[in-house]
Amino acid sequence: MAKQSNAAPRKRGFFARLFGRRDSVPQTARRNFAGARPVGSLASWQPQNWSADALARSDLDRLRARARSLARDNDYMRKFLNMVESNVVGRDGFALQMRVLLDNAATPDTLANKAIEEAFSRWARRGVCDVTGQLSFTDLQRLLIRGVARDGEVLVRHLSGFNNEYGYALQVLDIDRLDTGYNVPPQNGRNAVRMGVELNSYSRPVAYWLRTSHPGEAYGQTNTGNLRERVPAEQISHIFLHDRPEQRRGFPWVASAIIGLQNLSGYQEAAIIAARVGASKMGFFKQTEDADNFMPPIDGQEVDNGRGGIDLIDSVEPGTFHELPQGYDFTPFDPDYPHANYDAFVKASLRGIASGLNVAYHSLANDLEGVNFSSIRSGTLEERDTWMTLQNWFAESFLYDVFDRWIEAALLMGAIKMPSGKSLPAGKLDKFKACNWQGRRWSWVDPLKDINAHKEAVALSVKSRRDICTEMGLDFEDVIAQIEHENQILAAKGIAADVKPPPVAAEPESEDDPNEENKA
Repeated sequence: MAKQSNAAPRKRGFFARLFGRRDSVPQTARRNFAGARPVGSLASWQPQNWSADALARSDLDRLRARARSLARDNDYMRKFLNMVESNVVGRDGFALQMRVLLDNAATPDTLANKAIEEAFSRWARRGVCDVTGQLSFTDLQRLLIRGVARDGEVLVRHLSGFNNEYGYALQVLDIDRLDTGYNVPPQNGRNAVRMGVELNSYSRPVAYWLRTSHPGEAYGQTNTGNLRERVPAEQISHIFLHDRPEQRRGFPWVASAIIGLQNLSGYQEAAIIAARVGASKMGFFKQTEDADNFMPPIDGQEVDNGRGGIDLIDSVEPGTFHELPQGYDFTPFDPDYPHANYDAFVKASLRGIASGLNVAYHSLANDLEGVNFSSIRSGTLEERDTWMTLQNWFAESFLYDVFDRWIEAALLMGAIKMPSGKSLPAGKLDKFKACNWQGRRWSWVDPLKDINAHKEAVALSVKSRRDICTEMGLDFEDVIAQIEHENQILAAKGIAADVKPPPVAAEPESEDDPNEENKA
């Protein structure tokens, strides 16, 4: 074994360094990951490790403009936004379910829960909850979820002391009011402002610098598009999905699919034009060699070539035939469109776009061709998990905050009345904040199998009836109250309430019985 020397490296003198042999140049370390090597097709791929804020300052405004353009003109983009709106908010919006308990007990405070839910329902009507008087709370939810999917972020201003029965209202602001180009470095003890958001030393938003008018408004616009007002962060809900730490602005959800959507739209437009041209059966008139040298090309005008005026053909009608002038032949132009690969190309493109949008292909493309029950059930259940995740995010980001602000203002205004006529006490604010927001749910893909599975789960005590109601988007207390009321009506009419359902027929055995050979 060779001995290792602990001696210090010999120093080289000045002349040795000047005229002696140079040290070998150290070789560049080889990258261990193949994906990091700048060779071959990866040589031109040199992305930068920019921060989320740097990316937003550079690209956010253009991304948003392109996403809005697609939302106006692209069918698949509109379908995606409709899917988000329909599956996250739904027909009736999120349902408020109160969970207030009696003092020093685990029993629900039924009277207080009902009083709060009824008061909130009155506030959520059109003309009350929105400062413009044009939106109900459900309309506002749809507007926000559609806006955050298209623009990447939305702004809502909370107005306490508003002139209504509850002293509270909401104002939806266009995200363009938050200027991406307004940046101020921290100096002399002042907070930094990044893309319109004022931050403290912990990068917590303390204020939003909002334009006093929309920068894109042209009608009656003065020079107010660059004027800003400082709005405390306590009054603003800035709603967006966080993809990275230290991210202050949100990106459109369709960012990765923008190129695919635009290219597919261009391809479809070109294919349709080509198909129209092909369906027209166009052609060209070609002069033969024996034609007069001075004969002009066919342009549909009368010409005089010594044989009198001839009205040359530039259009035809179905079922008619024309005699060509002497010296001309007709060469048909018959393009091969629609092309046989059109459907396959569109489907492949839409599958990639659907993956970028995180939705099922058959839902985005309205294409159920070749889809069997098992595959569509699997894809639908997976997609519903995505929608429920977004529902939870939206509730945490906005709905719980709205209720906390509303219940505080309503209690101070004495707007929540018990059946006795007394107002709920404002001193028990924390108690009355106990609530749950229930998002929409969907019909079962296979109702018979799913309901039987729920029956077995309840019988085995591994699932409660409340859990089943939650999965169906129902309030358990409301369901029990409705059943009780229904039974009372039936009993008053002398109708038996306990009606057993007909026995479930046994499912036929599969034709591909694995034990068929053993039975022979």
